Amino acid sequence: MTERAYKFRFYPTLEQENLLRRTMGCVRLVYNKALAARTEAWYERQERISYSKTSSLLTGWKKLDELNFLGLCQIFGDLL
Repeated sequence: MTERAYKFRFYPTLEQENLLRRTMGCVRLVYNKALAARTEAWYERQERISYSKTSSLLTGWKKLDELNFLGLCQIFGDLL
């Protein structure tokens, strides 16, 4: 059985590039906040945070004034 690799090149338009940058920024922010919450829970209380708890944290983060832009990012179903 041989394995093959494919390379694809992507030339986004300016609008697509802006959307990708915004999406990656949201993903990075949410990932880092979730990782920090899980790390803190483990080191302070030896508690594991489940997917559903992380998802509820995200819902709370979206309601904060400084993070309300997260509601505009539609990528979180696949992230957590």
